[in-house]
Amino acid sequence: MTHDDLTAPPSPQGLRTAVPALLRRLLVRLLGALAVLIGAATVAFAALQLVPGDPVTVMLGPGTAATPEVKAEIRAAYGLDQPVAVQYLHYLGRLLGGDLGESYQLQRPVAGLIADQLGPTVQLALAALVLAVALALLTATATAGRRPALRGLSSLLELLAVSSPSYWIGILLLTAFSFQLRIFPVAGDQDLSALVLPALTLALPLTGVLTQVLREGLESTLGQPFVLTARSRGLAPAAVLLRHALRHTAGPVATLTGWLTGSLLGGAVLVETVFGRPGIGALSLQGAVNKDMPLVIGLVLLSALVFVLISTLVDLLHLAADPRLRSR
Repeated sequence: MTHDDLTAPPSPQGLRTAVPALLRRLLVRLLGALAVLIGAATVAFAALQLVPGDPVTVMLGPGTAATPEVKAEIRAAYGLDQPVAVQYLHYLGRLLGGDLGESYQLQRPVAGLIADQLGPTVQLALAALVLAVALALLTATATAGRRPALRGLSSLLELLAVSSPSYWIGILLLTAFSFQLRIFPVAGDQDLSALVLPALTLALPLTGVLTQVLREGLESTLGQPFVLTARSRGLAPAAVLLRHALRHTAGPVATLTGWLTGSLLGGAVLVETVFGRPGIGALSLQGAVNKDMPLVIGLVLLSALVFVLISTLVDLLHLAADPRLRSR
């Protein structure tokens, strides 16, 4: 089978064969997604049970005095007077019905709280993803197959980006471009300029990983027979790299990008805290500090759902594009 056979559009018969395979894989993924979400909720529930503190005290707020009778009524109203196993089963039943419950501290539905704060976080994550992919493509294509000194310098910078914590990168960028040069605002989300440093902070570690994988894939592909054939036809090196090698390497890199995209949500929490941006970062911190069980579990389920959706999408795209996977 040649490279052109692998990259040729699927035939109508191949598409008819792919549809049942896609449906089966989708059903398996949906069942797996349900198991992952239940597991995430279970782990979060168990972890919060180990955190010291009384949820009723959290509901009443600091400095609020209440008699034991009042506290007992609140505990009974929320089912906190029941055994932990019964609380877990009741909460799991509500989750399966789509009810995330009500925040203990804020006295609002958890789904509404997350929806209100999700927009800025999604904006930050998408900006970081676009920036990371663009930087990775630019760096990898500029250094693949080049002199060892250039590749070595690029690899060193990528290693520094991958190994540096996001909050440390953010502090360095703030010091240089906000406090010293005064180019970008220190905090907030007033305009697009306030998005630059947070997005760059979140994108740099992702860029390091993608660049390393993409460059290794490009250099491996450049030695393949079909690339040598393209060169023998007189194609320019840039055309060989962009039209042949990059297309051949795009599949594994797209898979890796999909997996790493799920981690952007967790990284955004730290970055939002460093840059004082609105989003689920402050909400997560508030829920954890106050032992706001419904809010924390809702945020954990959101993170698990993002991972499941992205991995399912990447898997189905590969199944549709590569006929060799349909027989597995």
